[in-house]
Amino acid sequence: MISELSLWFSSMWSAFCFMFFSFTLLFSLFSLFIFVLRLNLWCNCEICQAYRTSSWTKQFENLCDWYTHLLKTSPTGTIRIHVLGNTITANPENVEHILRTRFENYPKGKPFSAILGDLLGGGIFNVDGDLWRFQKKVASLELGSISIRMHAFDIVRSEIQTRLLPLLSSVSGKQQVLDLQDVFRRFSFDNVCKFSFGVDPGCLKLSLPVSEFAEAFDLASKLSAQRGLASSPLIWKVKRVLNLSTEKQLKEAIKTVDEFAHVLINQRRENGGSDSNDLLSRFMATKNDGKYLRDIVISFLLAGRDTVASALTSFFWLLSQHPEVESAIRDELERVMGPSNQQFASFEQMQQMHYLHSALHESLRLFPPIQFDSKFAEEDDILPDSTFVKKGTRVTYHPYAMGRMEKIWGPDCLQYKPDRWLKNGRYVPENAYKYPVFQAGQRVCLGKEMALVEMKSVALAIIRRFNIRAADPNQTPRFAPGLTATIRGGLSVIVEERELS
Repeated sequence: MISELSLWFSSMWSAFCFMFFSFTLLFSLFSLFIFVLRLNLWCNCEICQAYRTSSWTKQFENLCDWYTHLLKTSPTGTIRIHVLGNTITANPENVEHILRTRFENYPKGKPFSAILGDLLGGGIFNVDGDLWRFQKKVASLELGSISIRMHAFDIVRSEIQTRLLPLLSSVSGKQQVLDLQDVFRRFSFDNVCKFSFGVDPGCLKLSLPVSEFAEAFDLASKLSAQRGLASSPLIWKVKRVLNLSTEKQLKEAIKTVDEFAHVLINQRRENGGSDSNDLLSRFMATKNDGKYLRDIVISFLLAGRDTVASALTSFFWLLSQHPEVESAIRDELERVMGPSNQQFASFEQMQQMHYLHSALHESLRLFPPIQFDSKFAEEDDILPDSTFVKKGTRVTYHPYAMGRMEKIWGPDCLQYKPDRWLKNGRYVPENAYKYPVFQAGQRVCLGKEMALVEMKSVALAIIRRFNIRAADPNQTPRFAPGLTATIRGGLSVIVEERELS
């Protein structure tokens, strides 16, 4: 009797499992069918065909340059890529509409949060609504304090003095090729780890050691960005469920990042880290939750490391192409700092260096570290240029393309001209929606001033002591896929130490 009941239950369970599995499979296929219908994957317009077949690569080396070409030729400065469900704009009026006028209608959105969710979790750059407002408030208080800015400045000066300058001196005069992009990534990684975690990974030591955490973080950033390039999110989601290919690599990389972060968080807890100056310790004083701390610190690590390294790499590539700008910066440096043996410029002295400030902003105009930024429409909307935006679709503004638009910057828009920012010898800022390099509106970059001080400190220290020249004068930047602009293959340079009088 018992065996018969057991057999009956076993049969019923098997039937239930079969029916449940069949229903799940049919529902998934139906959902996939509806999703594909909404994607316009069959669109045969010229732009969509070029994207699907990658035929644009015959004329352009970078995807961002192809987008720039399309936006330049559009009467409104706006285009649609139907296969991606993406509206892309380089129109300043549209940018202001998205980032300020209808800010609440254009959040990051669930699709974007899903793409970066495994890496950034619920960090400030990956959330909307009340959670974002809370983190912004806390971050504004911390990053705006004089004590933490001085702490960051001390870290930057120490890294320059003890590692960056000795490394450049060690290769000077030897006709030895150095990858300057790699140097800046190591420099920024050391700085942001000291600032965020209170730990020194030592990536910029003379031996240029390999950091397992840094490599894992790089890989996780790269693979997360590749998700956003897929014609359908279903592609990477299926691979994630099956633990295949790049999704398997991403999972392993994030595991390494998580282990490193959790070790640091636990160490801070054991040591009573709330009295320390690093960002992790300060955030622990507001909310001592492991997941929250991990997410927000990883977010600042991404923002503070890759963006600064990207900006410095582009800046020194431009200087190697424009020695007259480098000479003008040196003249200003000597005029402001005088003949003293002072190694670093003070905050006050940096504020007087209007040409340097203009040269950096001009570099960022042409080569923004974040080449584009996307939002998702909560409701149907019409942009100022009369472009209709459908609810749930992606809207992207493109700072890289905007920096190359004659309509915005004039016929000399492709030229590197720091003077365009100067009026009577003083730096004059541009409208933030014309120049959204640091975003604008409510989501404006909280670390903007700290990043600029770090870049100025590095630029002044190197320009004062060294001549940096590209090993290949004809090299033009080709970008690798990623969350920030990274030159494929790096930036190979020759370093020569100057004779200081």
